[in-house]
Amino acid sequence: MRVGILTGGGDCPGLNAVIRGIVRKGTMFYGDSIIGFMEGWRGVLENRFQPLDIDSIPGIIHRGGTILRTSRTNPAKYENGMDKIRATIQNNKLDALIAIGGDDTLSVAKKLFDLGMKTVGVPKTIDNDLSGTDFCFGFDTAVNIATEAIDRLHTTAEAHNRVMVVEVMGRDAGWIATYSGIAGGADVILVPEKPFDIQQVCELLKHRHARGKYFSIVVVAEGAKIADDESQSTQAGTRDEFGHVRLGGIGSRLANEIEQVTGYETRAVILGHIQRGGSPTAYDRVLATRYGVQAIDMVHRGEFGRMASLRGQSLTSVPLSEALGSNRKVDPELYDMASVFFG
Repeated sequence: MRVGILTGGGDCPGLNAVIRGIVRKGTMFYGDSIIGFMEGWRGVLENRFQPLDIDSIPGIIHRGGTILRTSRTNPAKYENGMDKIRATIQNNKLDALIAIGGDDTLSVAKKLFDLGMKTVGVPKTIDNDLSGTDFCFGFDTAVNIATEAIDRLHTTAEAHNRVMVVEVMGRDAGWIATYSGIAGGADVILVPEKPFDIQQVCELLKHRHARGKYFSIVVVAEGAKIADDESQSTQAGTRDEFGHVRLGGIGSRLANEIEQVTGYETRAVILGHIQRGGSPTAYDRVLATRYGVQAIDMVHRGEFGRMASLRGQSLTSVPLSEALGSNRKVDPELYDMASVFFG
């Protein structure tokens, strides 16, 4: 078979391991011919690709980013965009197209499937909020990076009797904040699922201060909302091609409010793209490899219009429509357990 691959949306650790898994199984086991489109859907629109064979993949499993590069290109925003995608697939005589990405990238894959093209999805989002699967690769790496940062901030916070507000990724779900907050021993964790009251946050910090703990760590997801406002903090700028604004600023806003209300010296630290960069953890390398092998197996089983999925410890597949139905929110029981350690 002749199979195309693309990586779309934000980069995250593990993308190269997925590519490696697809190419290795596809070429060595099935005898496939595989091409990789450059820069996500942009490469398919412009018919820009490179051949991928066994000589393309040595030494990439530990590398962050993606050898195919990526973009947030939305074909629907371009004149005759979907027709151009169809033409690229037909002109290159592709038997299938594997799209590695989050809900935006996979939404295009679903549209193509609905138009009669053979697509398979691989779940990729650093926020771990894609429905239809238990875990996305890249999430474990982001949590480890955030946890290490929190560990380091503990020492400087204690030395200066400061409150440190750590802003981590998480647009609509607070998985990174919750996991890294628990692992890093945060004193307050704030997530998009639960709009927060600044006064209550300050009371928790005052209670901790009254117990003789003169420093605190607050972890906040970038998409967290203040209860009496419920709008997410955004940066100035235009929306991307899928309509998303760039989030950011809740950490600094919260730090200012805490200092004004409590009088405690407070600093904000925004981890940002540090969470996306660098080498993936061993867990993410293994998970991403499994997803890649599963994706090429799905192609040969004819499981089109579906996404590779992790359920418990086993891989399966689910319809793309299920994966795109809604964002997967933080388990309330997990957050309630984390709240035991607040204040």
